Amino acid sequence: MVGRWASAPGRPGRITTTGYRWSVPLGRSRNVAILAGSALLLGVLGILASNTPDRYVQRVVGEPLARVEARLLVDAPPPRTLDPYRGLGTWVDSYDFDPAYVPGDITVAPSDLADMAAHGVRTVFLQSSRSDRRATGLVSDPWLLAGFLLAADRTGLAVVAWYLPKWSDDDEDLDRLLAIDRFSVLGRRFDGLAVDIEWNRDGLGAIERSDRLVDLSDRLRRTVGDDPLGAIVMPPVITDEINLAYWPGFPWAEVAPLYDVWLPMGYWSFRSEEHADPAFYVAQNIRRLRADLGDPEALVHAIGGIGAADGSALVDPGEPLATIDDLAPFVGALVAEGAVGGSIYDWATMGSRSRRFLADLVGGLTGWPPAGPEDR
Repeated sequence: MVGRWASAPGRPGRITTTGYRWSVPLGRSRNVAILAGSALLLGVLGILASNTPDRYVQRVVGEPLARVEARLLVDAPPPRTLDPYRGLGTWVDSYDFDPAYVPGDITVAPSDLADMAAHGVRTVFLQSSRSDRRATGLVSDPWLLAGFLLAADRTGLAVVAWYLPKWSDDDEDLDRLLAIDRFSVLGRRFDGLAVDIEWNRDGLGAIERSDRLVDLSDRLRRTVGDDPLGAIVMPPVITDEINLAYWPGFPWAEVAPLYDVWLPMGYWSFRSEEHADPAFYVAQNIRRLRADLGDPEALVHAIGGIGAADGSALVDPGEPLATIDDLAPFVGALVAEGAVGGSIYDWATMGSRSRRFLADLVGGLTGWPPAGPEDR
């Protein structure tokens, strides 16, 4: 919980004082709380200032003039659903917004969520913890995380937190995942939790790494219960065809029942020949992923990129970028393969024209994203 007033889950937003009571919805509780407290304080100061010094000095007593009890209670967070994975998303990582990882000015701030919403984005996938020597706690900068959540509350966006496990032999990975799962500000928590399953620079054998992945995933599932979990995975075209040594024997069958939606990282800007074609590469990864899972109906939110250059000034990621011309075939593949959602990694490496073009492409679609069971 971030903030100076703790909240009680499952109770409506309310501030109580002697003789007064306000009930406010979550979206307004913060401002009302501040205004109410400020008004009360100013009223007391005004009364004191209106008296002559000898009057109020002579009447100072050891008992308080009034007892004020202030509590901020917030609504219980709504249940998590799969809806944040549907439609158009975008990505923000620690190197965009966390001062611990950004050498200069940050490139993405909570205020940017309004621009994302204006470009048709429904969900921000936000890296909310890292495991390395620069990490300052179990979660990324909590004030900035709170800022993103409150900005999402104002703009109507969903925020899915994600984390990259490094398969430590202690509980660090689980502790970090649970810390972001439970993080909230004024009752506003993340709308989803996704695990970035790709780390292989750990000195572990493939079997040991797979065992740790399955164990972590199982413990996480048992802890979060029925909350949807996203699995951000390597593109199967890489692990099954191009680089079989990346993660031999990946435990698809074991993790399949533990996750609800799959997010393959199909970055064609790194690829050559037919794999550099967004339509081909995205489609092949979705098909192979479903085959590996043994589920032709598996829910997929495909990730493309990296970025989308369009001639405008961009942050240099030090990596080859996709282009604005790649966006139409990318969206076409999402629709053709029945993906529930899609996104370009990441927001900072997309040009302004690319952002608008992608928004127009998605906005012009009929019947996409496909409706979920609760919408039918």
